[in-house]
Amino acid sequence: MQIFEKTITVSQDDIDDLNHVNNVRYVQWVQDIAKAHWLAFATKDILEAYSWFLVNHFIEYKNQALLGDTLHLKTFVPLVEGVSTMRHVEITNVTTNKLIVKSKAKWCLIDNKTQRPTRIIPEIGALFN
Repeated sequence: MQIFEKTITVSQDDIDDLNHVNNVRYVQWVQDIAKAHWLAFATKDILEAYSWFLVNHFIEYKNQALLGDTLHLKTFVPLVEGVSTMRHVEITNVTTNKLIVKSKAKWCLIDNKTQRPTRIIPEIGALFN
């Protein structure tokens, strides 16, 4: 199973009225790292032929992050099955090593021409191994 990672620093734009990261921002980061992972490994031909559609999303907020915190985002896809994948994302505070957010989302592969779900071809499944 391939793990894709990146590090970000919490900016003022990420902060809400309670002076911690807004929950909506975490959802955006989960989507951003999923997209970055896909774009990092998918070929031009695959990108032209296929897209992903979010089916459902579960997120747990474990701890808060504050302005200036450095966060480690990690994503992996342990399950590729039929037309869908189950993607996991974990966001951890680099300094404290505390888990901030844990997410699990089901994504469906879409054929860009038909705009319909399509079976995950081996070349796409291999991108997550």
